[in-house]
Amino acid sequence: MARDTTDHTPLTSVSELSAYLAGGAKPKDKFRLGTEHEKFGFFTSNLAPVPYEGEASISALLKGMQDKLGWEPITDAGNIIGLSDTSGMGAISIEPGGQFELSGAPLETLHETRTETEHHLAALKEVADPMGIRFLGIGGSPKWSLAETPRMPKSRYDIMTRYMPKVGTRGLDMMYRTCTIQVNLDFASETDMARKLSLSMKLQPLATALFAASPFTENRPNGFLSWRGNIWGDTDNARSGLLRAAFEPGFGFDSYVEWALDVPMYFIVRDGRYRDCTDITFRQFMDGALKGKIAEWEPTLGDWTNHLSTLFPDVRLKRYLEMRGADGGPLSHICALPAFWVGLLYDDAAFDAAEAMTANWTFEDVQSMRDAVPTVGLSAELRGMPLFDVARDILDISSAGLKARDFRNAEGADESVYLAPLDGILKNKATLAQELLTLYNGSWLNSVDPVFEQYQY
Repeated sequence: MARDTTDHTPLTSVSELSAYLAGGAKPKDKFRLGTEHEKFGFFTSNLAPVPYEGEASISALLKGMQDKLGWEPITDAGNIIGLSDTSGMGAISIEPGGQFELSGAPLETLHETRTETEHHLAALKEVADPMGIRFLGIGGSPKWSLAETPRMPKSRYDIMTRYMPKVGTRGLDMMYRTCTIQVNLDFASETDMARKLSLSMKLQPLATALFAASPFTENRPNGFLSWRGNIWGDTDNARSGLLRAAFEPGFGFDSYVEWALDVPMYFIVRDGRYRDCTDITFRQFMDGALKGKIAEWEPTLGDWTNHLSTLFPDVRLKRYLEMRGADGGPLSHICALPAFWVGLLYDDAAFDAAEAMTANWTFEDVQSMRDAVPTVGLSAELRGMPLFDVARDILDISSAGLKARDFRNAEGADESVYLAPLDGILKNKATLAQELLTLYNGSWLNSVDPVFEQYQY
């Protein structure tokens, strides 16, 4: 999320929280996809991370992109922390460790996503090159310790940094040393939302396995294919992971709201200041927990939307659905991740087929798969079946869904062309993480440094 909301509409009942989510429903012909991707900035001269301040810095990159694109700056306590395009549909933001993120505009086709991403990377390169800065597209910081990683001046991150060590052992690594690719997708109704969230929750571990790309930490292999996936196992389990309710009959907006109400808050924003609220849940906030403690204690719609953005389940519900399981990766993966999910969720026949295939998967089945995938990837099993086999069937369904959409580019190719990297993974039986480890143990001579050259933007 690029900008925290300050909508002052008062909240007086829990039903308004569900109604807000329901307001995201739209007719199928209005469905869009929004792709987000993060990358690590580094100096080409010494492979050091890029600090926030200075002539060659994250703030200088943001100001350079502002000048180039004409986008509006987003500031926090006088510091530039992001940009919003003039239509308000796309944004550039920074993650806690300086990871540079594009939150793409809602687009109709994957061909548009490819064009958007290429234009963003080209513009960023033009601004960054004179500073000696490039960007690395993988899922985990391969070289820098947590102490070596810079920290961005963003108020919500200060609150999170203090809070994370209280609720898990890996929260700071998640914040400062990981990158992801994410796609945001629409729903037509409460029933459609529930079906999509349930199916994508079941398949999120498969996405983690397919897009695994974080095998190095602090200059050596870390024992995982998706170190990022492992980190989410002990970040803050009250607000992350699988939602058991999504596996049960009757799941809907109220179910998600009831879960979200009992998750501790991070903050509220009043008069431009962030007030730490990590000691109360949103339910307690609604019940008056801040009354008498601050002048403007009444809950607002802005507080609710901000709270929703601080929840981290594998599939997050706002007024759309966010697929959160994938590691960051190269350009081909930035396009493959939305292609995977759009093929499954936006074509009726493909959606039905994927639902039928996963109908008997239980919460325990998926949790077991989720626990195994960061270490063994596609060699994990689901009810005795290797994920390689599951992946082949699911990928075939996704490809059929993309072909049925029949959106073609100037060369006449439909959107299934963007699944090619995943087809290659299954054909070679090696994810990007496994390819990186092979290179590390071979031509890279046990050094992670070549990853910066071979997987840079």
